[in-house]
Amino acid sequence: MQGWIHAVGLLMALAGTGFGAAPAASAEGIAVSVSADAADCGEGPIALEVPVAAWRAGKRPPRDAVATPCQVETVPGGKVRLSFLMGAMRKGERKVVHLVPSRTAGVAVNMAERNVEVRVGPTLFTRYDVSTGPNKPYFYPIQAFGRSMVRHWPLEDVPGEEKDHPHHRGLWFTHGLVNGVDFWAESGTAHPIGKSVHTGFSDLVSGPVNGGFTARTDWTAPDGAVLLRDERKVVVTPLPSGGFLLDFTIALRPAVDKVVFGDTKEGTFAIRVPESMKADKGGTLVNAEGLEGAKLWGKPSPWNDYHGSVDGETVGVAILDHPSNPRHPTTWHSRTYGLFAVNPFGWHDFDAAKRNDSHAGDLTLARGETATFRYRVYFHKGSTATADVRGAYATWATPPTVRPL
Repeated sequence: MQGWIHAVGLLMALAGTGFGAAPAASAEGIAVSVSADAADCGEGPIALEVPVAAWRAGKRPPRDAVATPCQVETVPGGKVRLSFLMGAMRKGERKVVHLVPSRTAGVAVNMAERNVEVRVGPTLFTRYDVSTGPNKPYFYPIQAFGRSMVRHWPLEDVPGEEKDHPHHRGLWFTHGLVNGVDFWAESGTAHPIGKSVHTGFSDLVSGPVNGGFTARTDWTAPDGAVLLRDERKVVVTPLPSGGFLLDFTIALRPAVDKVVFGDTKEGTFAIRVPESMKADKGGTLVNAEGLEGAKLWGKPSPWNDYHGSVDGETVGVAILDHPSNPRHPTTWHSRTYGLFAVNPFGWHDFDAAKRNDSHAGDLTLARGETATFRYRVYFHKGSTATADVRGAYATWATPPTVRPL
């Protein structure tokens, strides 16, 4: 994996500096301009769709265009989707690249019995586990830089880890109050315990730039009634610098006349970080506004970052909230003991001014409506500043403009 990342990183470095001979025309390929019009941007994936005819025209690119490998996927409408990686760009900067089909092995997505595994090169990055959780699917393990990026327990018993909150399994999406049913906890008596039940996979895609899959889930009450159905699209992208992106898009649709996501702090898109990364043990929890530790709990912010030492190296995980999401910038259920969660619903817990209104954060969906949430999880080396989490957010929230030439 490291060799593959190094090779892609070298290619991107050459692309970023303009080294290399001018590309020749090829049977497939297209020149595009990439402009950071809205903001400084960090490295990250870019995608565009072009007609198949334009892709196959083999038009000779401009002399200043730098050959850049891309992933090619056929999409409806006689088009292809081209995905490629760009390095950091300053606001106002423009680059010209010639997209050509990549011949490099990259991300492999395959079934592993009932689950899906995502590998980068030969190395397992993560498994989407739909078979062992008592009441929800989740990602575990998540491995980057030769390290676990999540707590092991309760999936594995590793010395030194605290054994609290057994429902904190890897990385997951669920909520503590949906039509009065608790899908967050695995046991308890405060509310009936529901299950989010995996119902199928589709669109497993492997590729040189990224790979992913789509999963479907039914949210089922204790009496067997399906309250809600969702569709989850997952895309994993290794970055030239060695970081990893996990994009998670979830579309929620009621299966009954009305679904209420209740106001509770117990939710929603969450990860439990490694023991040694916890802010209680010397790690750092920080948001986009610069608040740290317990001060950022419940505060609205477009992103939070959690980093600290794992096996002697500083690594971290940032969760980014897309501007298109309902209630952006979201509130956060991020804790110094290692829980790290987006929660756009827990307003009466988070805001002292709403403390007496237990329904302040309720979100109601009627049958036929859809609520879609997009999150990007950035697994990185180094601190928030070193990993340029702010630039990573800008790349996603206000991406560079791409125009075919």
